[in-house]
Amino acid sequence: MTTHRFIPTRFHNVLGSLAPALHIADGDTVVTETLDAIGFDEDGIRRTSGPNPMNGPIFVDGAEPGDALKVEIISMIPTRDTGFTRSIVAANVIDPETVRDLPPRDVAIWAIDREALTVRLSEPVAGLENFVLPLAPMIGCFGVAPGLGQAISTATSGEYGGNMDYRLFGPGTTVRFPVSAPGALFFLGDCHAVQGDGEIVGTGVETTFEVTVRLTVEKKAGLVWPRGETTEDIFTIGNARPLDQALQHATSEMLTWLASDYGLDRTAASHLLGQVVRYDIGNVFDPAYTMACRVAKKWLVRRL
Repeated sequence: MTTHRFIPTRFHNVLGSLAPALHIADGDTVVTETLDAIGFDEDGIRRTSGPNPMNGPIFVDGAEPGDALKVEIISMIPTRDTGFTRSIVAANVIDPETVRDLPPRDVAIWAIDREALTVRLSEPVAGLENFVLPLAPMIGCFGVAPGLGQAISTATSGEYGGNMDYRLFGPGTTVRFPVSAPGALFFLGDCHAVQGDGEIVGTGVETTFEVTVRLTVEKKAGLVWPRGETTEDIFTIGNARPLDQALQHATSEMLTWLASDYGLDRTAASHLLGQVVRYDIGNVFDPAYTMACRVAKKWLVRRL
């Protein structure tokens, strides 16, 4: 298998059936450097505009509609010593009467220590003078081209992936996307140094990374929504608004997965999920919300 160093010359604010920037073979590895969410590179030079400029698309030989594209996130190395967030929670995550009391949503700069692998406010506010976080890299926006020739903004998400901002999309995680266009047409960008559930200030700590992924085609996989796997858990993703619809999509995809790979009928799967499921919130700031339905592998026996 080949490793490709992908240096993009164009960036995209949509995921769609665009002309491929790179062709690779099934199972190849790609190393690429991302811009931040508003288009700045590792040197602080603005290369394009937001929202969430994507590297790609990458055409994977052999991928056809009905297949899945398996994306193994191998590594994420920060390439800049700073990141940024908004300083105040978004208006849509608090009670309406509380919004009038919020201060302005200014930009806050964060210092990234690439040796210690930590993140802290460059100018700490009162009460957070000693607030230092471990670096927890994650990909905020990635996925494949949607079906029907659509090109959909990187501000939102759907069955194809997109701007999901789920904190488990980091190194060591494998993600599968349902393929809807020949070659899958994979896009990647919008990486965060750290982020809490929901991206409730409208950003993670937005910065730039060198990202390494391996892309593999799985034939006739039958996915409807993205699926993910870590060393400890499996999870499914639903993207929609309102949030209960995102939960329904994620839960339905999990029922299908538990049946196909683990041999559990609807009754067995319901007993299992009813007692051990965990729901994680991804993005609740942008047009479509993200919900992850997660199950620990210790409760599962894969069917041969």
